[in-house]
Amino acid sequence: MADHLAPAKGRAAARPAAARGRWPVIQPWLTTAARAGLAIVLGLAGWAKVTEPPSLQKLAVRSYQILPEGMVGVVGVGLPVLELALAGLLVLGFATRLAAAASALLLVVFIAGIISVWARGLSIDCGCFGGGGAAPRSGMGARYLREILRDLGFLVIAGWILVLPKSRLALDRLFGLHNN
Repeated sequence: MADHLAPAKGRAAARPAAARGRWPVIQPWLTTAARAGLAIVLGLAGWAKVTEPPSLQKLAVRSYQILPEGMVGVVGVGLPVLELALAGLLVLGFATRLAAAASALLLVVFIAGIISVWARGLSIDCGCFGGGGAAPRSGMGARYLREILRDLGFLVIAGWILVLPKSRLALDRLFGLHNN
């Protein structure tokens, strides 16, 4: 009976080694896909905001009732520029780890902002992809939960890139930042 189990053990032990052999080939492509996905999200969010009038950009930030009035304009106008810059760095694969860390920090701030609004009973449109301001109270909890879960998903992607920044089609490779 023990002889019958031995080949199965041998095959099981061989599989992880084979999988480990493919990982160096697969991982950079997975990170490339993660870079592209996060860049698309940040790019769409930034573009939606930057193409709005500054008054709407400020309204979205002011609706959170967190920042002093003097910072509302700076954040309202600067946030979409930051999102577009991070999207560009991720698309190019330049300073990938830094772009992922900045994206993760930005997502943590977004999540904290949504939690804060929800905890204080405010009903706003998050303004994540443009718009912003007051929103209907109906479905407020479900809406905020969806936004938090969505941003947590994006945070996981940013974390992946931060931990495993080596990717294909990246300028980092040209500068020797991540040897492939």
